Amino acid sequence: MTRGMSPGNLLGDQAAPYYARRAAGGCGLIVTEGAAIDHPVAQPNGVIPNFSGPSLPVWQKVADSVHREGSAIIAQLWHAGLYRSQADSLNPEQDSIAPSVVGRTPVQAMTDSMIADVIDAYARSAEDAKRVGFDGVEIHGAHGYLPDQFFWPRTNRRTDRYGGPIENRVRFSTEMLSAIRRRVGSDFPIVFRFSQWKAIQYEARIAETPMELEAWLKPLADAGVDIFHASTRRFWVAEFEGSDMNLAGWAKRVTGKPSITVGSVGLDAPLEVGAIGDMPAAALSEERLRLLSTMFDRGDFDLVALGRIVLANPAWPHLVLDGRLDALRPYDSAAVTQRLECAAADAFLPSLRN
Repeated sequence: MTRGMSPGNLLGDQAAPYYARRAAGGCGLIVTEGAAIDHPVAQPNGVIPNFSGPSLPVWQKVADSVHREGSAIIAQLWHAGLYRSQADSLNPEQDSIAPSVVGRTPVQAMTDSMIADVIDAYARSAEDAKRVGFDGVEIHGAHGYLPDQFFWPRTNRRTDRYGGPIENRVRFSTEMLSAIRRRVGSDFPIVFRFSQWKAIQYEARIAETPMELEAWLKPLADAGVDIFHASTRRFWVAEFEGSDMNLAGWAKRVTGKPSITVGSVGLDAPLEVGAIGDMPAAALSEERLRLLSTMFDRGDFDLVALGRIVLANPAWPHLVLDGRLDALRPYDSAAVTQRLECAAADAFLPSLRN
């Protein structure tokens, strides 16, 4: 969960105990907040932590603290692309980059050399994650961030080998995944987070059918993805007609890889990006938890991710497993001290809606 608590993009010492509390609470695997790769315009703003430079020793303390509690931890690597708020980020004199020039934000369409530089930055940051003791990495390729900007035709208007049909639109990510795999070796897990929805358009879809989903995800699996993290706003919603499987279930079926499901687990209220701090209290839904267990038991997915609910309840897994549901606190805005905003999104949103 992005906390926005890293002024100057430097991770603070409060991060290690924060993550350790969730590990002690029963989370078997911790996925960090999004951390910007080692690239000058990767950060969306000035309070998102870097995964480079002075932040690396602090990230090492985070990994050590989680391991002491008996859990594993992977670093979520991030590049904002179009979502960068230039004035509030490092290197404000440099324009943001994206697959294509979209909207009114100062942005450069990525040249081949820019693409190569970003791919190398992803690979360096993944290598750093392994070096400082992380158990794997997750590439944030969902919600409209840079890899997703290549996937989505509304933000990828290129006519070269990175644009057009889906086999071209996945090329940036397959080249990046291959570069990471070369750097980290065969035994270091790579998770890929993907979504249909975008932070600026919930109804967006890249794959309308299982066949289209396979054309999108199978090349990523072949390039090195070990686990697909299917980001949905509601885990119980069926992805395609004719089946009650969700997106994680379909990702597992079409790729043969393990998958992670996520989306309002234990809550009745779905995520509203950009207004998390204003959301009303969201209580536990025992009926939905029973449905989640049924879906898991039939093999739809292999892991279940928790987000907002472990902000309010660091020990949520232990409390639920022990049947202490009365001890759970509902999620509310007190669990988040800073709004999540994509300031840059407002500048190019009109052109995406047209």
